[in-house]
Amino acid sequence: MIEIISQYGLSLLVGQYPNGPLGGVALTLVMSVAALLAAFPVAVMVAVARTSPIRAIRRAASFYVSMVRGIPLLLIIFWAYFVLPLVTGVTTSAVVTVICALVIYEGAYLGEAIRAALQALPKGQNEAARSLGMSYTATLFKVILPQALFNCLPSMMNQFVLIVKNTSLAYIIGAHELTFSANGINAQLLTRPFEVYVILAALYFVICYSLSRFSRTLERRVLRKRLGMSGRRTDSKSSLAQASS
Repeated sequence: MIEIISQYGLSLLVGQYPNGPLGGVALTLVMSVAALLAAFPVAVMVAVARTSPIRAIRRAASFYVSMVRGIPLLLIIFWAYFVLPLVTGVTTSAVVTVICALVIYEGAYLGEAIRAALQALPKGQNEAARSLGMSYTATLFKVILPQALFNCLPSMMNQFVLIVKNTSLAYIIGAHELTFSANGINAQLLTRPFEVYVILAALYFVICYSLSRFSRTLERRVLRKRLGMSGRRTDSKSSLAQASS
């Protein structure tokens, strides 16, 4: 196993770069970050639409979420692989195809996480903002949504971990990510698949475990921030009550 790592470790990390296309761990992380950044505005729009007072918008967003959550990601990748060239008229690379498929997929799942964060906020904040004369749009984007996105940071990190694992499906259409690199190494060695896939599992574990630890740290910080804000609100209410008495 050490011999495989010493001989093919660089290929697992960066693929053939700089003498060829980027691959391995590096491409997996690039695809994951790109998919998360592109899926974020889609998820926000889905969450806002799911909580919209207009029934038609709510139903359209609900249909999108239900459809995506009821279809395997692999099928969405296949659709993107064959449909995108027909729609755009341009042959897209495997990396772009997978990113587009992940944006569609994560737009639904991350959108539901943001929707839950929106609905978890106290209704009094919305009522207070509206009583001050703020419109629905101003209340949403200046009062409600910033707090919901802050509270949703741990969920976003969890979705990022899932994206990293889901990129392993990209090898099916030829994206040179980590799983594709491991399959190529296994095809060269032929007789040592156990060692190759143990190394592959270990790499995924290190990446996802590190991200999970960071997510838990972020969640604790968000929780402390919430408790601090709650404490300040309680202290301010107590001081007002004492002043009035």
